[in-house]
Amino acid sequence: MAEVVFRSLVRGARLEEYVVTTSAGTGDWHVGEQADHRTVAALARRGYDGSAHRAKQFDPGEFGKLDLVVALDRSHDRILKAWAPTEGERSKVQMLLSFDARQAHLTDVPDPYYSDDAMFDQVLGMIEQACKHLFRQLEPAIRQGALR
Repeated sequence: MAEVVFRSLVRGARLEEYVVTTSAGTGDWHVGEQADHRTVAALARRGYDGSAHRAKQFDPGEFGKLDLVVALDRSHDRILKAWAPTEGERSKVQMLLSFDARQAHLTDVPDPYYSDDAMFDQVLGMIEQACKHLFRQLEPAIRQGALR
């Protein structure tokens, strides 16, 4: 969800040539699979297309190429920081909700997998708000870099 939402914000600002966004899990159990049909449906209800998503596992060797690594929950945060080879790389790992002052206290984006469609919609709303705040923080630097 977060990748699709953030990519939409980047596209809407016409900055896609300056921002690369990808999604990856910390486990390998769903590699190659599509997003859960309830995720795709929740995204579609809000006008997003999540049909092209395929799961992949995060590659710790990519840390050096990344400016920011966004974790959705504390479990992923711990794993990603443990995989980071240096303190500088660890500092790239940030929690998504930390970018939204109204949601930061929640820390984790809930996993709606064992819930109903309403929970998928609620989680998507949380992700949309946090992604908007994240994008607002990054956009000035992206635009400044694009002008160079």
